[in-house]
Amino acid sequence: MGHRLSKIYTRTGDAGTTGLADGSRVDKDCLRIETMGDVDELNCAIGAVLLHAAVPAVSRACLTDVQHALFDVGGEMAIPGASTLTARYVEYLEEHLDALNEALPPLKEFILPGGGAGAVACHVARSMCRRAERALIRLGREEQVNEHSRRYLNRLSDLLFVLARVTARAEQGEVYWQPGRER
Repeated sequence: MGHRLSKIYTRTGDAGTTGLADGSRVDKDCLRIETMGDVDELNCAIGAVLLHAAVPAVSRACLTDVQHALFDVGGEMAIPGASTLTARYVEYLEEHLDALNEALPPLKEFILPGGGAGAVACHVARSMCRRAERALIRLGREEQVNEHSRRYLNRLSDLLFVLARVTARAEQGEVYWQPGRER
């Protein structure tokens, strides 16, 4: 692979537009670019999850694969009409999700984003994943998007929720919601 960027600033975006990989230019605040940004923020949040020792090793490998897949989703956004993710990407997440969930007791109460720094990092990533998914759904109303990418983000938020539970149990324990609690 050759050099992709030889110069970081180009000044081509100074007027409020940015280039897509197909050579077209769009406004920096268009929904496609917003979706790319949400996916990029999610990828950063997953990088932050990987900093926590309580995240199981098997999940670390999975999340590293996820980061690569999220770059693929970003690539799909950069090339209108591109489709990289397949059903296998979604199945991979489901397999990991099932394995993690198998060891957990059934959830009888809602949990709060807490239980330790690693668990909270998982919850932050989960909420960012939901935002990226909503953006992709909005974009899909205007343009064609890869249905597997949409399903992938949906399943990824489920995975991050379950990983938050696993990580909280390895850290300080799950924090259960107490409805109507007053202090």
